Amino acid sequence: MKRFLIHNMGCKSNQFEGAVIEENLLKNGFVKALKFEDADIYILNSCSVTHKSDSEALYLLRNAKHKNQDIITVLTGCFAQIEKEKLLGNDFIDYVIGNDEKLEFPFHTLERPENKKCFAGDIMGLEKFHKAELNDMTKTRASLKIQDGCDNRCTYCIIPFARGKSRSANIGFVLEQIKNFEKHGFKEVVFTGIHIGLWGKDFGMELLDLLKEVEAKTSIERYRLGSLNPLEITDELLEFLAKSDKFCPHFHLSLQSACNKTLKSMNRFYKVEDYLAQIDKINSLFDMPFLGSDIITGFAGESNEDFEITRENLEKSGLTQIHTFPYSVRKGTKGADLPEQVDERVREKRASVVKEISARKYKNFIEKNLGNIREVLVEKRPDKHTGMLKGVTRNYITVYIDSKDFNLLNTLCHVKLIEYKDGKVYGKLTD
Repeated sequence: MKRFLIHNMGCKSNQFEGAVIEENLLKNGFVKALKFEDADIYILNSCSVTHKSDSEALYLLRNAKHKNQDIITVLTGCFAQIEKEKLLGNDFIDYVIGNDEKLEFPFHTLERPENKKCFAGDIMGLEKFHKAELNDMTKTRASLKIQDGCDNRCTYCIIPFARGKSRSANIGFVLEQIKNFEKHGFKEVVFTGIHIGLWGKDFGMELLDLLKEVEAKTSIERYRLGSLNPLEITDELLEFLAKSDKFCPHFHLSLQSACNKTLKSMNRFYKVEDYLAQIDKINSLFDMPFLGSDIITGFAGESNEDFEITRENLEKSGLTQIHTFPYSVRKGTKGADLPEQVDERVREKRASVVKEISARKYKNFIEKNLGNIREVLVEKRPDKHTGMLKGVTRNYITVYIDSKDFNLLNTLCHVKLIEYKDGKVYGKLTD
């Protein structure tokens, strides 16, 4: 019996694809190992957003070989796709497998190679979406990848070259997958992708067209959307979602900076004032929606004055939570060649400021929700630390429920949010 270890880095799409790889290995008789020493094969599904993530991937692979000289090491994901054969020069990497190839690659057939091998084609030439099914029924919320690739060319980002141009799953495939999830008792599906706002562009449709079909032709009770570019959230889409009984009011709006000068340097095609107005519109249309966003601090050329503009705009914004990280220079992007690179310590300090803003905003959001009754999807298993039931509201609040009635697992319940303590929200059943 062969054993495997898999490590998934990066975005939700990568997590989804890693789960597909794992599921295929289990179907072919492999079992999951707990440590390198017990594994026959180690698969690293890499991210390549920054050079730090590349360095982390190399460290993990080197460490695997150090702890088990006989282990077969496989690098896949975005780092593998971008660097390809170059990576085989590392004596601790046996196989390199591209982003498209990994979805159906027979990992279970790999043996210790006499000659290292690379299986990574030209991803920029791909025209069709690679359908990937995930049948993991242990999760509470189903993930469904509906799109891959990106047509934007943001100056800080390498991902279009790791994922290729935007490619969409057809409506029939999406509906079929959702109906399969319904059969297995799922109440909620999360639509993921690299840039889901581009869904349908490759065959003359829009995301709204897909959502109308999902609502009309499936019985799924709740759905969520992955990250969206502000320009892709049209008034028509918002009005449709505001009237929906199935949509969970949880938005993640890609921002990256709240200063127009920096946005222009990043090659982002919107202005901060439009973004802020859109946030206000969403907050007016939905009942306490969760509004997340991303901010990169210290991008090339960002002066103290530029960051102060970002800080002021974030303070006054109606965002709920801000995921922030200091800019990391990525070789192969235009941003790496820009002048006036910001000192790394300054980038880190600015990121800390944004994290403080985010913490205050999130606390304020939670406190506004206390006293309200929310629909909660209870997870399939009790919380392993407290033994309590745990679930997520439509507006993305994790709630610990004062009940140990296991008949409520994987059901939709109404819960009154009563307390926020030590970073956790506690609630009481009202049904």
